[in-house]
Parts: sequence; structure tokens; C-alpha cells
Amino acid sequence: MRIEKWLHNKCEENRSPILNSLFIYPAFLNSQSPIYQVFENSIARYLEKHGHSNIQLKAVLFDMDGVLFNSMPYHADAWHKVMKRHGLHLSREEAYMHEGRTGASTINIVYQRQYGKDATPEMIESIYAEKSAEFSTHPEPERMPGAWEVLQKVKAAGLIPVLVTGSGQHSLLNRLAHNFPGMFQRDHMVTAFDVKYGKPHPEPYLMGLEKAGVQANEAIVVENAPIGVQAGTAAGIFTVAVNTGPLDRQVLLDAGADLLFPSMQALCDDWERLQTALDASNSLRHKD
Repeated sequence: MRIEKWLHNKCEENRSPILNSLFIYPAFLNSQSPIYQVFENSIARYLEKHGHSNIQLKAVLFDMDGVLFNSMPYHADAWHKVMKRHGLHLSREEAYMHEGRTGASTINIVYQRQYGKDATPEMIESIYAEKSAEFSTHPEPERMPGAWEVLQKVKAAGLIPVLVTGSGQHSLLNRLAHNFPGMFQRDHMVTAFDVKYGKPHPEPYLMGLEKAGVQANEAIVVENAPIGVQAGTAAGIFTVAVNTGPLDRQVLLDAGADLLFPSMQALCDDWERLQTALDASNSLRHKD
């Protein structure tokens, strides 16, 4: 029986909320369990696809909204309200699909769809300023459950945490030091101010690699948005998706996620097993 079918059956038997694709797994399984083989198989596929002999993990590249902060519901609401004021149509649900883009890119996509042309620079600046102001009326976003613990494990392992976000909102960026003290150095951050092309273009993650001083097979990406997953995979990096929003998991898989977890807490719970599989990747490329 294929491992995917085995996991599906176990989830059904236990009425578990754990997702059953080959990329999702129960956290209670040990390192000798079939799920460890899922990790190995996913890593082996990545190595074969990109022609690497192994993954020598040195850095972990984190998206911010929806990965470190539970801020996406506020972003989606702010985008919807401000776009509506300007006669533009962007539902809260669609806002999740654009998560990770620069503000200018999101505004232009919606404006082009309705009017067949780009918004003016002045209009983009005005709408984004309004969106930032609307966002600030919401409560301060809390840390995503499991995010702090994942970062602690990353630092304890001697790995470099790198922030790669499409955000240009100073309010959120300023909260990093308060909510994640000692985790991110300023020269290990990529924001909307640093790039010409936002996600899904690979530039943000390529710049993240450059700032960390590592190669594509020396890092992994942790993302929650489809276009962020596309950016990570386009940069040639092993990309882990965490489904912290309302999107169907298939959207993240179709975007190219190498692994998919149902939450940051699930990633935290099995971080050690994942790192073990990554460290053992020397033997995986030619494994059946």
C-alpha cells in the first residue's frame, strides 16, 4: 500500500484533523515512522529536480505575515475596505491569494483588472498609505503559535534566520524586535524596500540567500502564501508551506510546496525530525 494511502486511512480511522496528503503528517509519529519516509521522498524529489547532491542546511528564510505574525486577517480586511473606498473590487478571500506581493503590485493587479491600465504612482502611494492606516486600526497582531519556538530551535541549531517579506509597513517591521528579540539581524532582512520585483518573482528569496551568504541548497523557505511558495521554489530553495489561512491546501501544493504542514505549531513539533531528514540528505538523491 502506498504511504499516502496508509496515512489517509490512519487519519480517517482516528478522525484526526491532520491533513492526509503526502506532505502532511501526524506529529506523534517517531523518526522511524512512515512519515519520516515522506520527508525523505520529498527531499529526494527536490534534489533530483535541482541537481543537488544534498541539502547542507545553514539558513532558514521566513516570510512574516501568516508565518511569524497572525496578521493576515487584518491585512485582508484593510485591503478590502480601502479598495472599496476607491471603487476597486478585492474581496477578503482574494487578498490572501495576493499575500506576499508588494503593495504596489497588489494595487496594480486590481486596477489593471478593472481599468486595463496601471494605477498612477500617486494613486498607488495614496491607496497604500490608506491601507496601512486602516491596518493600524486593528489590534496588534499576535505571534503565530509555534513561531517563537521554531525560531528558538533554528537559533539553537546554529542556523541563520532570515526575514523575507513583501511588507513595507514600518509598524509590523518594528514589532519584530519586540516579539522576536534577538532573532533577526537587520542585515538578514529583505523587505519591500529592498527589491525591485516582489513575490512571486524569486528576487526576494535570492536576496535572502545573498544576505545570509548561502546557496539555494543551504537553506529552506517557510511560507504560507501561494505566491510566496512560488517565489521560494523559483529561487531553487526547498520550500515548506504552513497552511495558517483559509486557503485550500491544494492551492499551496499546486504552487510547488515541497512539504506542507497544517500550522506553525505542527512544524515546530516535528522540526527535529525534519532537520534530521535534511541532514541525512546526502544519501537520498539516488534512493528509490
